[in-house]
Amino acid sequence: MTTPKLKLGKYSVGTGDRFAHQAKAQLQACVQALARGVEVVPVWNKSNREHTIIGSEPTSTRQAADAAVKTLGWKLPYYCDADHITVQTVDRFLSPCDFFTIDVADFIGQPAEAADIESFVKRHPELLGSIELAGADEPFEITRDVLTATAQKFLSAVKKAGEVYRKIVSAKGAGNFIAEVSMDETDRAQSPEELLIILAAIADEGIPVQTIAPKFSGRFNKGVDYVGNVTQFEREMALDVAAIAYAIKQYGLPDDLKLSVHSGSDKFSIYPAIHATMKRFGCGVHLKTAGTTWLEELIGLAEAGGEGLALAKEVYAEALAHREELCAPYSTVIDINPAKLPSAEEVRSWSPQQYTSALRHVEADPAYNDSVRQLLHVGFKIAAKMGPRYLHLLEANEAVIAKNVTENLFDRHIAPVFLGRSA
Repeated sequence: MTTPKLKLGKYSVGTGDRFAHQAKAQLQACVQALARGVEVVPVWNKSNREHTIIGSEPTSTRQAADAAVKTLGWKLPYYCDADHITVQTVDRFLSPCDFFTIDVADFIGQPAEAADIESFVKRHPELLGSIELAGADEPFEITRDVLTATAQKFLSAVKKAGEVYRKIVSAKGAGNFIAEVSMDETDRAQSPEELLIILAAIADEGIPVQTIAPKFSGRFNKGVDYVGNVTQFEREMALDVAAIAYAIKQYGLPDDLKLSVHSGSDKFSIYPAIHATMKRFGCGVHLKTAGTTWLEELIGLAEAGGEGLALAKEVYAEALAHREELCAPYSTVIDINPAKLPSAEEVRSWSPQQYTSALRHVEADPAYNDSVRQLLHVGFKIAAKMGPRYLHLLEANEAVIAKNVTENLFDRHIAPVFLGRSA
């Protein structure tokens, strides 16, 4: 297996920038972490779907990242992520990106060829029986039936990941990019035992994966807190980390392979568990925060008052009017209670404080409304249709927006996950 020339680093944060205006403010959060003695590598991620909705090209993400790095004098690694790409969508990302999140969720459950399954099971007798994992509180018990069933469910997906990986290699050369395999956008969480088997298949496929994004139990809804059993999540994460450590030694996978927590934005209740697990095992994590920056733009515009507040209210009214259309692509990662959504007329009467209190993710604030937040999270399409009008207001109110963006990323995400404390 090719040893990657590029290394992601122990701690990294994936940060979305829908309109490519907040890269400097996002990088400033990593600068603040570095000033406190912790290196957190920034990874700007944007999916093909988001580029298509906004009408942008992947080169815009690269240009914004490069400009921010130059302005702030960032001397450490940084990356641009072709987020959730497939063999059909990867081409436009090949030149500007050096991080590729290979999404194979759609192929999970597609039965593999019987001969491939039989060959995989024969090739991996070490996966049968009881497996002791360093640092884990419990062993893995894998029967032949479990191994066969897992291969049947995931082998086709892993082979598709290999196809995409080799397409990237043919364009960029081996070792010249970070490879992530994503399996989170599916209907059922993968068990730690399944993750170990998947990693064996990834190694067989020759993918030098540096991050792996499984689906954890519980709900990882967009832009709001985790819904589920935090104790169960911490147990699963610990076993996943132990499985990764075992797979690195057993299969020669890259020694910096780590978990990627997708839809990691605002999962405040599990951040202490993530930090505790990293400390326990001495491992890292890739936290993908995605679209919360867009929400901080809206908060900043509302705080600015005047035209900014008027536009923020208009975005809400249009999002409410087109709720079903906007929510459909995100149905597995949002839970909106329509009864909690105020009318457009009510929101038009709101002060800046009322708007920002409803939207800003502060659980202790009685005005906070998680349904409003989720609706606006998927409502960036409304702003995209506004075009230059929206972008002009971002530029006119850069100072207040940047303050919100940096504080959100550092105080609410980087500090609790990577520093283990509130800022």
